[in-house]
Amino acid sequence: MTTYQIVLYYCYAPIQDPEAYREEHHLKGLALGIKGRIIIAPEGLNGTVSGTSEACNAYMEYIHSDPRFATTDFKVESYHEHAFQKLHVRVKPEIVHSSLHHINPTQKTGIHLAPAAFKEMKDRDDVVVLDVRSNYEHQMGKFKNAVTLDIENFREFPDKIKELEQYKGKKILTYCTGGIKCEKASAYLLEQGFPEVYQLHGGIIKYGLEEGGEDFEGKCYVFDGRIVADVNKVNPVVISSCYVCGKPSARMVNCANPVCNRHEPICEACGWEMDGACSTECKEHPEKRPYDGSGYYAKELNGYDPYKHAIRKK
Repeated sequence: MTTYQIVLYYCYAPIQDPEAYREEHHLKGLALGIKGRIIIAPEGLNGTVSGTSEACNAYMEYIHSDPRFATTDFKVESYHEHAFQKLHVRVKPEIVHSSLHHINPTQKTGIHLAPAAFKEMKDRDDVVVLDVRSNYEHQMGKFKNAVTLDIENFREFPDKIKELEQYKGKKILTYCTGGIKCEKASAYLLEQGFPEVYQLHGGIIKYGLEEGGEDFEGKCYVFDGRIVADVNKVNPVVISSCYVCGKPSARMVNCANPVCNRHEPICEACGWEMDGACSTECKEHPEKRPYDGSGYYAKELNGYDPYKHAIRKK
């Protein structure tokens, strides 16, 4: 039986020629048979990929063999199949979209806490646990008693600093899915005068792998075909509610109306009742997609050629 893995990672390290490295990286990924989304920027690389165990191990060795990325920390989860349909390797200005272009996490960032250390500190009276993710993520799952922010995108994080001023006298423990957002969020908090800032190294995913996910309530929103992932194997609870009926539900779906495409928890019963839509209007929309019970709509491959954009014309 073929075993698959999902690998989540990032590394802040200068890349002098991102486009040349993108081409090399893309061709290597195709040769190994991995699929996923990889971002390459002048400040580093960030990706989530899936593949057979052999392919993923070879891919991780490839990244570690480059001195620039030798310290990359990989979060590896087992899965029963590919979590992606295609391989996308793109050059972007940043490896995570933010408004903090001036911050270099290789020069200054919050103190990294291993999952065990985070678990030991998180419930202290002098500590505030801060979720730096977006609304749709922390509404699905978050650490017990964590402070959450009303943001639709991470680039809005600096706008919330005034709301966090009340916690300046405490230790701030930041966390996100895999750790990447915390690198800049914790650095920005330090820049704004917060004296003691930490970050969960490896994020929620690593905490689940190493500490069983204790006290992470709900499920973790992930950026692959799973949409959400189970994290807590110790004391799991459901904190999200069905967008349609309001009953507890940890089943995240996309609205079947592609014009809406709203991403919300919708229970199985309402999913079938609404034919995959989040509202009556969406259910009756002429472009509504056929609903198969999953609430996940993969893009059509339409003769997709994985090598078509691997090498760009100079």
